[in-house]
Amino acid sequence: MTDAPAPLADPHLVYDPVAGDGPKDVVILGSTGSIGTQAIDLVLRNPDRFRVTGLSANGGRVSLLAEQAHRLRVRTVAVAREDVVGALRDALSARYGPGEPLPEILAGADAATQLAASDCHTVLNGITGSIGLAPTLAALEAGRTLALANKESLIVGGPLVKGLAKPGQIIPVDSEHAALFQALAAGTRADVRKLVVTASGGPFRGRTRDELANVTVEDALAHPTWAMGPVITINSATLVNKGLEVIEAHLLYDIPFDRIEVVVHPQSYVHSMVEFTDGSTLAQATPPDMRGPIAIGLGWPERVPDAAPVFDWSKASTWEFFPLDNEAFPSVNLARHVGGLAGTAPAVFNAANEECVEAFRAGALPFNGIIDTVTRVVEEHGTPRTGTSLTVPDVLEAETWARARTRELTARTASAEARA
Repeated sequence: MTDAPAPLADPHLVYDPVAGDGPKDVVILGSTGSIGTQAIDLVLRNPDRFRVTGLSANGGRVSLLAEQAHRLRVRTVAVAREDVVGALRDALSARYGPGEPLPEILAGADAATQLAASDCHTVLNGITGSIGLAPTLAALEAGRTLALANKESLIVGGPLVKGLAKPGQIIPVDSEHAALFQALAAGTRADVRKLVVTASGGPFRGRTRDELANVTVEDALAHPTWAMGPVITINSATLVNKGLEVIEAHLLYDIPFDRIEVVVHPQSYVHSMVEFTDGSTLAQATPPDMRGPIAIGLGWPERVPDAAPVFDWSKASTWEFFPLDNEAFPSVNLARHVGGLAGTAPAVFNAANEECVEAFRAGALPFNGIIDTVTRVVEEHGTPRTGTSLTVPDVLEAETWARARTRELTARTASAEARA
């Protein structure tokens, strides 16, 4: 184990691109989403620790973006949709006083990438989906500390990310990987026997595959413990999200797939565990709230006081753990297979899943059809392009093919069901 590559995320190493006194300058990508809004709440409660210099968003919530920009007094606002620039400028003008300069506005598909490379200490990538890859690479290349909530960018661009990241430059923000990160601080890599990634089980825990055949979008969005965006929530229902997290854990910590276990923990109190060679297991536990992992991402190696809720240990509670039902939820094993193939295979897996989730939300694909279709697309992709020669165009080409093929298959499924 000592001869394994150095992990991307190592709690023993601190990467500090801009050492100095005063608050850390932070850029938040995906500011109007779940991660972004909770990060802003944390920043506003800790103005002595953090100062936000830039915000990015897709552009669907212009009023909220303008409100955030004004409240934080940021230098730059980036928006992916060029068609909302006028509305954004008007919304900003309505909030800033006469004579107050408005923040710079970046617009277009590359706006978040430009912002990720701007002058700051830490970039929090809270974008959802593989579109977060380019900003991730830009932040690393610019030498920023990367607080990474956008798991897809690491999964689809693993070799590219690993080729750019310096030791300690990436701090994971996913609750599971932030938990592993903290638990790993208690020992050396040679001490680690196993990583145990916990899963809530989603809204369909305990159901068989047959019982999942007719579940609705509303059923899938009714997560029992976490409040997340629709794509991540449906990924949690299929457990694709957990499969992605297994690949992410492998890439972050350089632990082989056969030593990364998934266990179902409905209460979502224990976010993940590390089993050490002496038989000890360290678990990181908090009530389900993303502000704790966000605080680790922004503040490490320091902890942010009162970042998240704590347990009331005076009250009785029960914590349960169950094995994963791989027959009803085959996505985790598929992810292990894809992760082992490496190269462009994870990009195909992720892109096909994103398309299938949209088809399911549109009523064009049944719930079980999500993983069935993803499996077929992965199989059709065949041998992935791998090795150190992997490039961003390779990843994008694989994604484009996977999306097109998935749309063909979901269209056939919808047509067949319409005729039935």
